[in-house]
Amino acid sequence: MSFPRLIGRKRGMTQVFTEDGSAVPVTVVELLPLTVTQVKTEQNDGYTAIQVGFVQAKAKHLTKARQQHLLKNNLPLLRKLKEVRLPVAEAESFKIGDVIQPVGDGSFLSEGLLIHVTGKSIGKGFQGNTKRWNHGRGPMSHGSKSHRLPGSIGAGTTPGRVFKGLQMAGKMGNEQVTVRNLKVIRVISEKNVVLIKGAVPGVEGGLLTIQPKAERWNQPKY
Repeated sequence: MSFPRLIGRKRGMTQVFTEDGSAVPVTVVELLPLTVTQVKTEQNDGYTAIQVGFVQAKAKHLTKARQQHLLKNNLPLLRKLKEVRLPVAEAESFKIGDVIQPVGDGSFLSEGLLIHVTGKSIGKGFQGNTKRWNHGRGPMSHGSKSHRLPGSIGAGTTPGRVFKGLQMAGKMGNEQVTVRNLKVIRVISEKNVVLIKGAVPGVEGGLLTIQPKAERWNQPKY
């Protein structure tokens, strides 16, 4: 069965060689099987979607509500749940308890496919303007006291305040990031592993969401 999202764990980076001898940097992603935990319908929930679970967990790590939600349908205890909206015709082909395999029949993954990868970026803590926003620095000559300082953040009398959205120092990273149009270099079916060209967000072991590139109605054809 076809499912428009895949979940995987980032396992690190390496390189592979093409037939012409070129070295291609790739990210190794281990794909996870998804268990259908709920089928949402227009009549019961107001919209149509499929809820899937992944990453096995112990009971002590889940709330009572999460445990009952899974146990009432004789499902394994799963730490993570994710919802994906689908058209009614596609949602009807899924039922609670189905296990969606990431590769094989029905999977959209194939070599050469362009995909979007979403993950949580690496947290870098509290950073200044120069690193966080790529601001320029002040003079480095002797006597200068503004090498990496933020400088003025606004005039005094008018407007007499700091505008919202001003780029200033603060926490950097640790937010959802999507890297678009990455190329699938290789799919290793027997190990549920995919090699993706280039870098993807997050730390090693972090969860990633993979989806195929959407074709726009005005997409240029080459």
